[in-house]
Amino acid sequence: MIGTADVGDPAVTSEVLAVFERYEDALVAGDAATLDAMFWDSPDTIRFGVADRQRGFGELAAWRATQGPLPGRERRQTHVATFGADLAVVTTLFSYPGRPFEGRQSQTWVRLAEGWRIVSAHVSETPVPPDALDG
Repeated sequence: MIGTADVGDPAVTSEVLAVFERYEDALVAGDAATLDAMFWDSPDTIRFGVADRQRGFGELAAWRATQGPLPGRERRQTHVATFGADLAVVTTLFSYPGRPFEGRQSQTWVRLAEGWRIVSAHVSETPVPPDALDG
C-alpha cells in the first residue's frame, strides 16, 4: 500500500519528467522508434487518441508508423503525480498556433525492468476561443 509519504517524491518526479520530455521531443520530431520504445510492449497497452484508438502494442506501433511530426506544438500546465517509486501519471495541456482548441493528454507511466514505460494514454481536444488558450 502506498502511503502519503510515498506520493510526490521529488527524485521520482524528476525521473518521470525527464522521460516525458524525451517523449515530447520525439513526438514533435515524429520519431516513431523512440515513441514506440517509450510504450509498454504488451497486448494490454491502451492509447485513446482524438480520432483513433489502439489496443495493444502492435496496433499502437502500426498506427504510430503512419504519423508524422507535430511542429509548433505548445504545452502548458504539465503535471507529474508520482505514487511510490514505480508509478506516475503525467498530464499536460497542448495547442498549436492558429488552431482554436485545447488539447488534453494524460499518460500512466510504470517503472518496469526495462525502465519507465507508458502503459495507458489518452488524448482529447475541445474547441475553445483563442483568447482562452492563455491559461
